[in-house]
Amino acid sequence: MSSDTLAKVPTASDVPEPADVPRIVPQRRYGQWTAALVVLALLGFAVNSVLRNQAFQWDVVADYFTSGSVLRGLWLTLWLTAVVMVLGFALGTLLAAFRLSANPVLRAVSWGYVWLFRSIPILVQLLLWFNIGALYPQVFGVKTVNLLSPVAVAIVGLTLHEAAYAAEVVRGGILSVDRGQIEAAQALGLSRWRRWWRIVLPQAMRSIVPPAGNMLIGTLKGTSIVSVIAVNDLLFSTQLIYHRTYQVIPLLMVATLWYAVVTTVLGIGQTYVEKYYARGTENAR
Repeated sequence: MSSDTLAKVPTASDVPEPADVPRIVPQRRYGQWTAALVVLALLGFAVNSVLRNQAFQWDVVADYFTSGSVLRGLWLTLWLTAVVMVLGFALGTLLAAFRLSANPVLRAVSWGYVWLFRSIPILVQLLLWFNIGALYPQVFGVKTVNLLSPVAVAIVGLTLHEAAYAAEVVRGGILSVDRGQIEAAQALGLSRWRRWWRIVLPQAMRSIVPPAGNMLIGTLKGTSIVSVIAVNDLLFSTQLIYHRTYQVIPLLMVATLWYAVVTTVLGIGQTYVEKYYARGTENAR
């Protein structure tokens, strides 16, 4: 075939469109664009108001943001969060195993624990533990006042509270695993430990990690409540400063910014952990 013949071969663009075929016109979304402009305008107004409001005293915020007392309070907050999450999920996993047990006594104990500690506000729990000496002045011959310091009270109260929620998170993750997976592992002759470690847990983690990450961030912010029992965390450290300097707003902004920084880092870490456990699924993106 000659080059002249190839040049005469019609292409898709040369084929005329039928006269009765309607032309597709993209829908004009004036409402969405108007709403977006309004939101951007309000956001700009809010940011400008915050930055130009002299009452925030941003120079004071910068001075105290990395001060020694604030960083020590931040370290205690992070340490307390880590300890509470580890202990809370350890106890919560045990409670979840009880709840899934065939033993009715263990199921009842687990259900009762979750019901009790989810019913009592965390502030009330902390105050009860802080005043436990009124009920039990001595434990094993040791005065309760000497046995439970404010930090110990915070660990006990927060751990028992978090364990109730962690138990439900772990139980929900285990129940999300298809029963056929466990039966297939049993058919292959895998031991109970290997079934849980190699089959159930990796699949359950896909459902456990998102709420566990939210619990971690919630626990970090929730530790601020221990300031009511004089635990020198991040919030209490800033309170000590503004009680002395009367610069309430800038010191509260210091605490706010630190909480925002840490929760942002934890949120990024949660995203990568979720992607790790979602490998091989359509959600791994």
